[in-house]
Amino acid sequence: MSFASKKEADAYDKMLDLAEVLNDWLVASPLEMDDAQRDTMAMWLAERKEALQHILRVGRLPEQDASAHDSPAPSAAEEASPAEDAAAPATKARKAKVA
Repeated sequence: MSFASKKEADAYDKMLDLAEVLNDWLVASPLEMDDAQRDTMAMWLAERKEALQHILRVGRLPEQDASAHDSPAPSAAEEASPAEDAAAPATKARKAKVA
């Protein structure tokens, strides 16, 4: 890969280092994954480091957290397709238990 700046290259190297650590951690997990699956999962997690940190810190997906603080706008459930509507009540019920 070629990068436009040293900063971008360093960020990518750092992400690869994180993916390697995550891969080693996944080896110890009880999940049975082949090497390719584990590599893909580790890279996916490393690429989404900020979202993963947010989930671990706050306990919610970043999209859910952002929608809770937004001004009244059409919710995702209102704009969802009928298949997604079935999942919406479960989310609302879980929120009710936490609150």
